[in-house]
Amino acid sequence: QVQLVESGGGLVQAGGSLRLSCAASGLTFSDHPMGWFRQAPGKERELVAGIRRTGTNTYYTDSVKGRFTISRDNAKKMVYLQMNSLKPEDTAVYHCAVLRYYSDVEPPPPLFDSWGEGTQVTVSS
Repeated sequence: QVQLVESGGGLVQAGGSLRLSCAASGLTFSDHPMGWFRQAPGKERELVAGIRRTGTNTYYTDSVKGRFTISRDNAKKMVYLQMNSLKPEDTAVYHCAVLRYYSDVEPPPPLFDSWGEGTQVTVSS
């Protein structure tokens, strides 16, 4: 059974930083591309960042390019999202997910339909 546990969210002022972590279990982690999604109230869930299984390539949605960095540690089965220069519009529940595939040009869908609790990020103005 695949389990993904997110942590690291919180309340931060605009311009601040947070680092999200995701611990994975129940899968051969290094075989899978991973991503971070977010969902704000009243909005659809969107892929924020993705990373190839080897960690050599990354994808970012336009609104976070230059501010967010995704990384992974295959030995520890962890994926991270460093978020800098946070804006109020970054406020959302953030989820990590196994991606169906990796792409440099389009946001790939998640491999599984179920979602955990995620971690809340709130950016005050």
